[in-house]
Amino acid sequence: MTTASSTEPTRHGSARICRGCWDQMHVPIPIGGPLALPFRAFGITRSKMNPDICTICERSFQYVKKQRQITVDATILFADIRGFTDLSERIEAVQLSEIVSLFQDRCAQAIWAHDGIVNKQMGDGLMAIFNFPIVRKDHAGAAILAAQEIQQNCAAALNGLALEALPGRTLGVGVGIHSGKVQIGEFSSFRSDFTAIGGVVNQAARLESRAAAGEIIVSAETAAKAAALVAGAEERTLTLKGIEQQVQARVLIKR
Repeated sequence: MTTASSTEPTRHGSARICRGCWDQMHVPIPIGGPLALPFRAFGITRSKMNPDICTICERSFQYVKKQRQITVDATILFADIRGFTDLSERIEAVQLSEIVSLFQDRCAQAIWAHDGIVNKQMGDGLMAIFNFPIVRKDHAGAAILAAQEIQQNCAAALNGLALEALPGRTLGVGVGIHSGKVQIGEFSSFRSDFTAIGGVVNQAARLESRAAAGEIIVSAETAAKAAALVAGAEERTLTLKGIEQQVQARVLIKR
């Protein structure tokens, strides 16, 4: 049986073993092919967070890591549809759901292609984690590349649906990215799915809130880890809610 290394390019959904379990425990849990069939009988299948990891990663964090929370160096990405609130007051629920579904699907494809996970979906927004549970040393660059694909993949498709619903309206996506130490674990007694919390997560969300349609706002910490990808990008000084000092960031604009 072959195993998928975290440094090898893997088409998302094609992994034969769970890359999260392999990277975190070096345990080859089958999620593809005939060997996966007995595991499916016990409810171990591909995760909705990323089809290259399994539901053990998703729902059994304490079992995988032997503790309730851990600290990880990671990159957090937030993305959100700009103009959605205004549009939601003007079109029918069915049309609105089509726009949300398209956005979530296009974002997920881009995030999975760069080994990230879609950790939370919040209507017209989402949060992604890079470098857990799939280990990716270049996680900052992976998140930026995923964000660029999100912008490329969403723009025309979203505006096509918006024009059908309300001619003359335009939609876009704003993205915020920040890197650093985050707490990952299970923080609820009612849900076993893991998530990330901490200042890095909060700042990524604040950066996304300041991103206009078509913009990717990258923190200085993320930019330093992926200098080649932000070379020539606009520098911007931002005042973010809940953060005392001004924040330096780089802004990538969809072309």
